[in-house]
Amino acid sequence: MNRKILNLFFVTVALSGLLLTSCDDDEDTPPPAGTTKTVSGAIAENTLWESKDTIVLEGFVYVKPGATLTIEPGTLIKGLSDSKACLIVEQGAKIIADGTAEKPIIFTSDKPSGQRNPGDWAGLILCGKAPINQTGGTAEIEGGTGAIYGGTDPNDNSGILRYVRIEFAGYEVSNGNEINGLTMGGVGSGTTIDYVQVSYGRDDSFEWFGGTVNAKHIIAYRGGDDDFDTDNGYSGKVQFALILRGPEEADKSDASNGFESDNDANGSSNEPLTSAKFSNITILGPYATKTQANVNPNHKYGLRLRRNTRLCLYNSIIAGFNTGISLEGTSMTLYNRPGGPEIRNCLVAGMIKDFNAKTDGTSLTQAEYEAMFVDGENTLYTENSELQLTNAWNWGNVNAMPQSGSPALSGASFTGLTGFEVVTYRGAFGTQNWAQGWTNWDPKNAQY
Repeated sequence: MNRKILNLFFVTVALSGLLLTSCDDDEDTPPPAGTTKTVSGAIAENTLWESKDTIVLEGFVYVKPGATLTIEPGTLIKGLSDSKACLIVEQGAKIIADGTAEKPIIFTSDKPSGQRNPGDWAGLILCGKAPINQTGGTAEIEGGTGAIYGGTDPNDNSGILRYVRIEFAGYEVSNGNEINGLTMGGVGSGTTIDYVQVSYGRDDSFEWFGGTVNAKHIIAYRGGDDDFDTDNGYSGKVQFALILRGPEEADKSDASNGFESDNDANGSSNEPLTSAKFSNITILGPYATKTQANVNPNHKYGLRLRRNTRLCLYNSIIAGFNTGISLEGTSMTLYNRPGGPEIRNCLVAGMIKDFNAKTDGTSLTQAEYEAMFVDGENTLYTENSELQLTNAWNWGNVNAMPQSGSPALSGASFTGLTGFEVVTYRGAFGTQNWAQGWTNWDPKNAQY
């Protein structure tokens, strides 16, 4: 056979084999392109949202009792602007939003980079069957969704939120009736809340209405109203959390605080009492220094305990607020007494005023604040710089890690406490930065 013809024969056979291999090998076939899926109304059966798709929430979206919504790591969920977009997980339903540090699940605005603002969509609501202190044992959650929360099961399970970001949420139905970044109503201790960042919320970043759910590794960043709001009998435990307020962002008509805590709106003694315990929290206000410019005047307190709350704060940092601590009403008479609110082993720094001290009986006097502060083995510092945090007030690229020699690296005490991880440091961070990798400090300009 002619050599040229023979060579052509072998080349033809090789190409034919390659063609057959390519056609038969499914692994080389690219996956179908993701799509944008608009979701509205009710989710009444088990549903999977895949990471290849972008989910758009339109209006109130309800996960109905008996249904489980599972969201893959890396999934992007956008709230449709001006539609009151909100995801409501009802009693008896579950959400399994279990992301990873490399692939967090993101709930955000549908607007393009550079145009996102607080309140572009409404937020995420979980409703459980754990106890609350409202008359009858159940109530309708704030926000006008009609969803009911509360019950008799402290171990109720609403699912998992892990490595999740919630950005630009918040919707005001009326003054004092809003949807927050993450609203938890009667959520039980069977629920997992871990590694959740709420950024640029129009109202509160996290609000607990009763319930027993615990939480770890949570972040409230540049929220509009309170960062952590607890009421209606919330009794869970929260450890390792960071709050950082922005100078400009504050509620238009209400005091915006790091913590705000009530037993209920009337200051009653209804049980269960609001008696949540927080440890290892770094609570940073809008004042990087006492001369910080352009601070919204509605920024008020680092920690506001009122209306008969029994909330306790341990091993934490409060810094950079107009006023550090305010104990009001019945709450002030119970401080550091059995069953009362406690503030122990905390560091307070850089306040315009350390305490909301008054002489008219509506708050403790300056001398009483100082005495109770010493009794709790807390420490006051004049300036934020004395805490020796790395770059905590660097809005846009936050690093709240304590430097070598920081007083935050030691001094924690868990004597008499249960249910917490025992560490030596005070504040959210020791020598490991658990906020690294999955957070976003500039979501306004993120390219999604």
